[in-house]
Amino acid sequence: MKIFHNPNFVKLFYAALFSQMGTTIGNMAFAFYLLDHFSHQPSYATIAELMYSLPTILVFFIVGVVADRFDRKKVAENCDWIRAILTVLLFVTLFTGSIPLIFLVLFLRSAVTKFFFPAENSLVQGILNKEQYAKAAGLNQMLFSIFMVFGVGLGAAIYKTVGIHGAVIVDFISFVISALLIRACQIPLSARLPNGKVEWKDISIKSSAKDFKEGITYIIKNRLLASLIFGFFIFGLFNGAFAILPMFTMKYEMSPDNYEWYASLFAISLGLGLLTGSGVGTLISSRFKPHQLMIFPIFVTSLLIFFLGFTDKVSIFLGIVFIIGACLGPINIAIGGWMPKIVHPKLMGRVSGWIDPLMMLAQSLTLGIIAMIFPKVIVTIDYLYYGMAIIILFVSLFYAFTLPKLSRDLEEKERKLTRTHKNSNTKPTIHSV
Repeated sequence: MKIFHNPNFVKLFYAALFSQMGTTIGNMAFAFYLLDHFSHQPSYATIAELMYSLPTILVFFIVGVVADRFDRKKVAENCDWIRAILTVLLFVTLFTGSIPLIFLVLFLRSAVTKFFFPAENSLVQGILNKEQYAKAAGLNQMLFSIFMVFGVGLGAAIYKTVGIHGAVIVDFISFVISALLIRACQIPLSARLPNGKVEWKDISIKSSAKDFKEGITYIIKNRLLASLIFGFFIFGLFNGAFAILPMFTMKYEMSPDNYEWYASLFAISLGLGLLTGSGVGTLISSRFKPHQLMIFPIFVTSLLIFFLGFTDKVSIFLGIVFIIGACLGPINIAIGGWMPKIVHPKLMGRVSGWIDPLMMLAQSLTLGIIAMIFPKVIVTIDYLYYGMAIIILFVSLFYAFTLPKLSRDLEEKERKLTRTHKNSNTKPTIHSV
């Protein structure tokens, strides 16, 4: 692929891989650690997941502003260095055995992570042309699937062999490698600072509030963009439920004695499904319209999640999870390839800055509800799957009624711009709907 002839994309590609893989290994190992040492309090594992999502509440209004106003390359790199330092602190904190202190460090590390994605994602938009966006989204999704397959399994293996401290060391190494890869990128200043150079002294609460308002106003006025952003909120619901439900299913229903192994198999099944779906989605993305890659897979996913509540066999459970992953692949590619086409480069940071908060809000709500109702109110995990299935079903119906029309409107605007620029060498790009 020509996209791999771009050295900056390749470095950012692998930087994101190392960063995410290390985080996945550490998070999974912590879940096993808490369930092993506090098996009578399953809410601890849920609270640990909350420590990865709740920091969004503190920083969500400035992450996009930072990505748009400051050097995006330095922001992404410094996020990795700060997380590496906090990981060293986490390593030391583990020896104290203080759960509140451990949660505090996890909280701080997660807060820094929130600044990484908007900056890194905005850099990718600045070094690729719009014809490469869908391919980049597909490749990123495939790589995400690969580290999900091996990352969670490796996290379980590291925890069972060298313990939680080994997993934390892997976290540290991954952040350092990611930072070095980003530092090695040679990215034009125009892509790093699309809004010009800004000093910290120029940033105030008033200016940050203005930029924040500008970002949300831009999204609301763009109906297609707002619909896609809503999709990330739903992904947050899914991530929150599947961050903990499969582990609970294995520990308290299907395989209490070998739940670590089967929880790893769940991640492998989902990752292989994502890898398969992403590969197929990348190949067919040029033959189908983005909304077609979203509506039907979301509908099928809702049905499959419902079936997860019915089955009591591990093999069937893992098979359904694989198909769910295969359905999610094209959905991520469609959204990831669509957004850069309709978002102005100067606002990409502020728009991307809303993705993580919405996902984390949905994830936090889901985890909070699960922590409150299981097992005190709902003692059977199956009903949690049913509730999630109903939510996803309504989303598929919402998209079926809205996306086709919005897609046609976008195509009509593109045709008008093409006719307007027919005597120009500049390729028009739609940034608003």
